[in-house]
Parts: sequence; structure tokens; C-alpha cells
Amino acid sequence: MADRPDYVSRVRIERLGGPQRLAHLPAEEEPIAFGVHSEVAEHYGVQPGTLEPHATTLDYVVAAAGG
Repeated sequence: MADRPDYVSRVRIERLGGPQRLAHLPAEEEPIAFGVHSEVAEHYGVQPGTLEPHATTLDYVVAAAGG
């Protein structure tokens, strides 16, 4: 087993308030917006029209696992 990892992901999360955040990811020029939408927003009590809908972190995990 190696004494050090082969790769270290350098990700920075910027919290914007509530469910909104920006993820600064390697190889991406612009940060990726995370938030809530549809049933997820309703579950967390976000009133319709108060926040711009964005994919959730769970949406990204499911997309990554499906690849």
C-alpha cells in the first residue's frame, strides 16, 4: 500500500445561506451552484419562487454513480 494518496481532490464549498452553496471544483472555470428544487425544496420548507432552483448535492451523487 502506498504511503501517500495518488490523488487529493481540492474542492472548496462556499455557503451562500440556507440550502444554497457554490462548489469550486478542479477543472471547472466557474463554480457549480447547488441548491434545492421541486419536492426537495418543499421538504425543506422553501417557499416557491424564493430561491432559484438548482440541482441538489444528492442529484450530483446519483449522476456520478450512474456514470
